[in-house]
Amino acid sequence: MKQGNSDAMSTASPSTASPSTASPGTAQPAVLFEERQAGSGRIGIATLNAPRTLNGLTLGMVDLLYPRLRQWEDDPDIVAIVLAGAGDRAFCAGGDLHGLYRDMLENGSAAPQDLVYARTFFEREYRLDHAIHHLRTPVLVWGQGFVMGGGIGLMAGASHRIVLPNSRLAMPEISIGLFPDVGGTWLLARVPMHGGRFLALTGAQLQAEDAIFAGLADYLLPEGGWTALMNALETTDWPKDVVARHECLHVLLAGLQQPECGPMGPFQTHIRLIHACCAHAELDATWTALAALATHPDPWLARAAQTMLAGAPGSARLAWTLMQHGHGRSLGEILRMELDAALHCCAEGDLQEGIRALLIDKDRMPRWSPATLADVDMAWGEARIRLDWPGAHPLADLA
Repeated sequence: MKQGNSDAMSTASPSTASPSTASPGTAQPAVLFEERQAGSGRIGIATLNAPRTLNGLTLGMVDLLYPRLRQWEDDPDIVAIVLAGAGDRAFCAGGDLHGLYRDMLENGSAAPQDLVYARTFFEREYRLDHAIHHLRTPVLVWGQGFVMGGGIGLMAGASHRIVLPNSRLAMPEISIGLFPDVGGTWLLARVPMHGGRFLALTGAQLQAEDAIFAGLADYLLPEGGWTALMNALETTDWPKDVVARHECLHVLLAGLQQPECGPMGPFQTHIRLIHACCAHAELDATWTALAALATHPDPWLARAAQTMLAGAPGSARLAWTLMQHGHGRSLGEILRMELDAALHCCAEGDLQEGIRALLIDKDRMPRWSPATLADVDMAWGEARIRLDWPGAHPLADLA
């Protein structure tokens, strides 16, 4: 759920016309809301407004988005909802790591349930993600640039997910001592040929074509396509029926797609090799097979394996355990397990250490504890996907 690795800060290059950015020197809300006339109805547009931090998702953003999406859902004149990010470098490159770090520093000896900020942030973020999955109104996400962690959580449940040639999607939590949360357990389990295991363990970035192949996106639009998209949305004669609106939006987007897709990306190119590595019944065998790719001649595969080897062994075990236990469960059930596991990560030190190494001291030399995969067996993982709550689980109401 959290912010993508710091490479996202340096490798994105502006290339796409996108939602407007706040004027310099003016105080602007964390999320910009707008409604535009569209035939006899209206389109609701929510724009994450923190381009300097690649629209990293904060608790303030979550608390603005949730009630507005509910309001639009209840308004029969809202024909579609658009989620976008300000600037042209990212839709959303992750979440509020600095806020979590402060919470962990100040409450280092607290039980997982007593980390007040972390519990509040994860609970409300997961509730927002769950709501997006279940909105009846069509939801379109403009997934430009970096879409990582928390950005994936916002995008995953949208009914119409757009990527662009500059899009890069990833769940890189293994590098910070977390795991693919925000429903990542549910989403990655649906990637073909055990590719979700690979993405969880390596944090590998997917380009647009690969994101569509993996089921993380639906449409590839050309660079500079924002204006054409808005014009099409505003000039469409939207039907009254909600189901018909979904089909109407699909036809509209299909007509705007790039006429020709580029060559297969590295994920799709190597999917049979990835499947061979990740189809093992046990994490240890999969880890060994992926580790052997660290010297692969394709730099994308080699970097993925090297990222896994440098990542937190506990994160790998948690991701694996959650996908094992998440099979056949509802999204709500999975989010409850992910909340418990995320709070364990906060209380036990790896997430704090990962953030320190990546964003605070920036030495990129995290000291993971547990330090090796041998220290984190299945029982270790299973003990960390459940918490004993004194009352009902905070997300007990999620169906």
